[in-house]
Amino acid sequence: MILRRFGSSPASTLAAAAAGLVSAAVAIGIAELVAAVDRSFRSPVLDIGDRVVDSAPPALKDFAIEWFGSGDKAALLIGIGVMLAIFGVAVGIVAFRVSLPLGASGIVLLGVLGAAAAAQDGRGLGGGVPSIVGTIAAIATLVALYLVSMRSDAGAEAVPEGFGSSPPVGRRTLLIGLGAAAGLAMAGGVGGRLLSRRFAVPMAQRMSALPALDMPLPPLPPGADLGVRGLSPFVTPNSSFYRVDTALTVPQITEETFSLRVWGMVDQELTLTYDDLIARPQIEADITLACVSNTVGGALVGNARWQGVRLDELLAEAGVDSGADQVVGRSVDGYTCGFPVAAATDGRDAMIAIGMNGVRLPLEHGFPARLLVPGLYGYVSATKWLSEIEITTFEAFDHFWNQRGWDEQGPIKTQSRIDTPRGEQRLNTGEGVIAGVAWAPLRGISMVEVQVDDGPWQAAELSAEVANTTWRQFHIPWTVTEGLHVVRSRATDGDGELQPKAPVGARPNGAEGWHRVRAFGVEA
Repeated sequence: MILRRFGSSPASTLAAAAAGLVSAAVAIGIAELVAAVDRSFRSPVLDIGDRVVDSAPPALKDFAIEWFGSGDKAALLIGIGVMLAIFGVAVGIVAFRVSLPLGASGIVLLGVLGAAAAAQDGRGLGGGVPSIVGTIAAIATLVALYLVSMRSDAGAEAVPEGFGSSPPVGRRTLLIGLGAAAGLAMAGGVGGRLLSRRFAVPMAQRMSALPALDMPLPPLPPGADLGVRGLSPFVTPNSSFYRVDTALTVPQITEETFSLRVWGMVDQELTLTYDDLIARPQIEADITLACVSNTVGGALVGNARWQGVRLDELLAEAGVDSGADQVVGRSVDGYTCGFPVAAATDGRDAMIAIGMNGVRLPLEHGFPARLLVPGLYGYVSATKWLSEIEITTFEAFDHFWNQRGWDEQGPIKTQSRIDTPRGEQRLNTGEGVIAGVAWAPLRGISMVEVQVDDGPWQAAELSAEVANTTWRQFHIPWTVTEGLHVVRSRATDGDGELQPKAPVGARPNGAEGWHRVRAFGVEA
């Protein structure tokens, strides 16, 4: 018997597309449910997303961060979802209009991709179980919907040989089938999300008090925060602190399962539990952290008060070989950062951080522990969800972003950013203000100048300096007149070096250039 073709009317095509889309949704929903059964499993969508992140050209990664910033991972997952939806629609049309086996083979291909992505993540063939089960469920759904569609509501039989005229589609029966399949997909996906919550870090751990400080910082001095409306606060709230990393889902490591290995070119290998870490002397440091992908005037920068243990003391305990020149931080998901040994041992407050702005590290910012090195961009120094510190050489090992064309060292460049007025903002004429932030960690900021239109450069008033590792706010009064205005800023660091004027892109070691915004004065 030859399976007949589905009807060719627009309604029939829409029904075929819907059947394929729902079958693909069943594959994902059931795979999510299976992935939630055991911690060793993982969502195939996330596995595929990780492979996309690993294999995407550097230019594509740069584009994603520039356009989406901290939302780059959400944009990727939405993109994958759209592609899966399109693929599902194509599978349905092929299965119903051309050949059911050929359409089903498309679902098999999707399952193979998911299983292969899991295997490449080091979990072997067993990691592909969610994809395999999801594929079987999707094929069963597609076949069931196909058989339902081949009957009319009155129970007409499929035509045996050839491709003769089709009986009318049993729309009511098919809609019921599509609804049931969609319900199965939703139940699987929601069930998987709910079931996977048992792997989440307990709220009590995330909200528990930090250990007492051995070397607390004094309160912020008067004038550290100018309190100007529209100006970034001196301390960036945890909820709005930027996040750029390669993790599509936040790793869940509990205090009980945390382990930090210090190894490589050391005299004595160390392994620390979380209790070991919090039992060590605790310090605080105010540190401005910036992403190397931050554009001039961009938002991928923030300032926080961090708590942790000194990295130099830990490395001294391990004993660093004289031939070593690189510290590599490794995350639980395999991501690596690398920075000079000198940056960890020259006296700056390089630390293994466990706290941020007076609370435990938020999950998305590295709970239970992360690395922080003042003066270095995050891509070389700020390993989140820390699991290993390896002492090695730059010749022997290239960290994640170094392998993708970014520089090895990553010192943060001098930058200034105008926060108010915002670009293209319409302002009432009269008394106003220009304000922003400037940073040059380890060197500090000695002066910020502002220019309106083509007028003279004017020195802005700076906030009180808290430390040379943090940004400083600046502001200057401005009488807004009617019409278009162009406002620029430039900073001078503590060494007397002026922020470069010429625009330079972020790749390979950070953007340069004076920030410039346009604003419009209008009569109130």
